[in-house]
Amino acid sequence: MHLSKDNSKIYRNCREMSQEHLEYEDRVNLGSYYTPPKFVEMAWELIKPYVHSQTIIIDSACGYGDFLIDYGQAATIGCDIDEDAIDIARKNTNKVQFFLTNALSNVSREKFGIPQQSTRLIVVGNPPYNDKTSLIRHKIKNVDFDVDEDIVSRDLGISFLRSYNKLQADFICVLHPLSYLIKQTNFRHLKEFTANYKLIDGALISSGEFPESAKHTPFPIIIAFYRRDTMGMDYNFIRSFPFKIVDGLRFCLSDFDYITNYIRKYPSKQQQPVPDDSLFFWTMRDINALKRNRTFVQNYSSNTIVLDKSKLDYYAYVDVFKRNLYRLPFYFGNCDVPIDDKLFQQYKHFFISDAIRHHPYLEKHFQIDMIEEKVVEAQIDRYFRELLGKYHQCNTVSYDLKCAF
Repeated sequence: MHLSKDNSKIYRNCREMSQEHLEYEDRVNLGSYYTPPKFVEMAWELIKPYVHSQTIIIDSACGYGDFLIDYGQAATIGCDIDEDAIDIARKNTNKVQFFLTNALSNVSREKFGIPQQSTRLIVVGNPPYNDKTSLIRHKIKNVDFDVDEDIVSRDLGISFLRSYNKLQADFICVLHPLSYLIKQTNFRHLKEFTANYKLIDGALISSGEFPESAKHTPFPIIIAFYRRDTMGMDYNFIRSFPFKIVDGLRFCLSDFDYITNYIRKYPSKQQQPVPDDSLFFWTMRDINALKRNRTFVQNYSSNTIVLDKSKLDYYAYVDVFKRNLYRLPFYFGNCDVPIDDKLFQQYKHFFISDAIRHHPYLEKHFQIDMIEEKVVEAQIDRYFRELLGKYHQCNTVSYDLKCAF
C-alpha cells in the first residue's frame, strides 16, 4: 500500500483527521478511524495511576499513534498492519517501538519482545470493530487478513479483545461498542476474555462524535478499563454495572425491565400465518434497529413475527415507543425496549388508541373507545417521563416542541 497524497501533508494534519491516506473502503475494512483527542485523554487518565518503570504500554492497532504519548519511564509499543500509517506514526515520535505486523496473527508476547515476567502490560487504543454481519456498509466489507483460529470472530473488535487475553495484559483501556457487553450473544462470544477480566471503569460516548460515523445512527461506545482478574465477570455483573455518562449520570441496565420479558422479538418457525386472520410485526433487535424498521406490517415475510394476539397490547406499546424515540439519549441505542409493566397497565388504553390511530386496521382487534388525540399525547408523555425519569432526553423542553433526539 502506498500513499496517493503527499506524506508531509498527512503528517501535519494527522491529529486533526482520520486515516486520510486510505480510501473509504479500506478505512471500513481496516477499521481505521480518527479518535478525537478528548477520548484519548480520557483513556490515559484511567491508566495513568498504573504506569511505572516496569510497565510496557502497547497499542496493537495504533494507526498514526495518537494513543502513544510519551509517558516517561514506561516502554511504549505501537503496531499496525498498515505500512503507511506506521511510517507516519514514526514521524510523530522517536520514543515508541513500532511493529509493522498483523496483531491478530501469531499473537504472543514474544512477537513484540515483551517479557513474560516482572512486567506490567497495559493495552490502550481504539481497535477496529467491523461486524461482517451488520447491514451497515455490508457491501464493501471484506476482511481478508489472517486471524488466529482461537480468536477469530465475525467482528474484528471481539478478535482484538481476545488477542489481549492471549497477551495476558494486566490492564486494558480501549474503546469498543457497548453492545459487546450488554448484548448477551456478544457477551457469550467473549467468554475467554470475560473469564479473565473485570470491568473496573467505563464511560459511554456516542459514535456520532467520530467524524466518519456522524452521518449514521449514533450508537454507544464505551471507553472501557479492564483489570486482569481470574474471577472474571458474568452477565449479571454487567447488568448491574454503573456506566458513566458525560453529563454526570450513571446508566445501569438493571434500572429497567424490558419488552423481551413479555413478547417475542424474532420470527418463530412454530408460528405460521393463518390466512386472513394473522397480524404481523417486524423483527425487533434493539432500539437503533427500531429507528430504521417498521412495526406493524400487513404482509408476511421471513422478517415478520406472527403475533400472539393475547400479547397485542405489548406490540402496540412498541409501536408507540418507536414514535417517542426522540426522548431517549444515545446510550439506549443497543438496548432492548424498556417498559414499566405496572405503569403501562395504567396507561394501556392511551397506547392502544395511539396505535389504532396510526394503524386503523387494528381497531377490530381491540374492544376500546377511542380517546381524543390531545389527551392521548398528554398521557403518553406522562408515562414516558415516569418511565425514563432522569434519563428522559426532554426534561427541560415542552412536549409540543418534540426536542431532537
